[in-house]
Amino acid sequence: MSYARPVSVCDGSATDLAAEIVAALSASSMVFKEDKDYSGKLVQAAENIYEAVTNEDPKKQGTYTSVDACGNQARMLYNSSSYKDELAWGATWLFLATKETQYLANATEFFLSAKNDETNLDKEVFYWNNKLNAVAVLLAGIRYFQDPGFPYEDVLKLSSNSTHSLMCSYLFKKYMSRTPGGLIIPKPENGPLLQYAATASFLSKLYSDYIDHLKISGASCETDEFSVKMLRDFASSQVNYIVGQNPMKMSYLVGYGDKFPVHVHHRSASIPWDKRTYNCDDGKTWLNSRNPNPQVLLGAMVGGPDTNDNFIDQRSNQRFTEPTIASNAGLVAALVALQDLPNNSDGLKNSLWEWT
Repeated sequence: MSYARPVSVCDGSATDLAAEIVAALSASSMVFKEDKDYSGKLVQAAENIYEAVTNEDPKKQGTYTSVDACGNQARMLYNSSSYKDELAWGATWLFLATKETQYLANATEFFLSAKNDETNLDKEVFYWNNKLNAVAVLLAGIRYFQDPGFPYEDVLKLSSNSTHSLMCSYLFKKYMSRTPGGLIIPKPENGPLLQYAATASFLSKLYSDYIDHLKISGASCETDEFSVKMLRDFASSQVNYIVGQNPMKMSYLVGYGDKFPVHVHHRSASIPWDKRTYNCDDGKTWLNSRNPNPQVLLGAMVGGPDTNDNFIDQRSNQRFTEPTIASNAGLVAALVALQDLPNNSDGLKNSLWEWT
């Protein structure tokens, strides 16, 4: 298909984007730590970017979509609302990769600042526009398994309490509503539901591993208590819903199961592969076609159902049928977290917390 693919250049005011890159490079350095040369290059690149973005004049810091030359194309679909959560995210991963306490000091400072600015709309979700809940889970892990002590204990205790509140919001309907079929509804008026269910599954399973490793039966938030089993049952229920255990009997993972969306809102999957070159106007023919996609976009998770478990398999209705890389990333994380090895993963070394 032939159409314009503009490239944007960000000169300042892309603090969120830079900090996200820091997090990605830092986490990757841990994945490849056995290749010391490559891992070292990743850490060095992360530290260089981090230094540049944190030493920048605060007046120039901002989101990548706040400046036309940088994020004008992305603003319509991915309008970033803050950069502080990404700073906390990047600093936390950089601490985990390097064990340099200065990065932990920065991470806790950024976490507090971002928590103060967090909107009610985003408080119970982990997705592309808000990393704070994931930061809280990571900081709680640092508290439990690395115990840095003073002067970080107060903020790390806050991260644990925040994580407990998040887990309770997942588990108890009085905090977060659900569809009749059991899918959580953290943001009923804003975006497809499955992306939030996938990351909720991931974080709840991850936190269940924390408290299981600590050899405690569960935890609490205010008057409510939860157990490892409750967290794991919830995590499984959300992924099971996604892959077919729902009132529609529909797998929302394309190509998986006997019944899945066939009118996926995806340009390449919906246009025939016939060696002809098409433009955007040509693409409208297939956007509005009632025929199934000529290509099966194997493994893509679509937007999913509405708050009543209804789903419309219609290519032009992207709220239901559009897949995104960000959503699929959350699903992959959940699937990996749920894939425990036999005997409760005995003998598996956790590279993040050095469990054995």
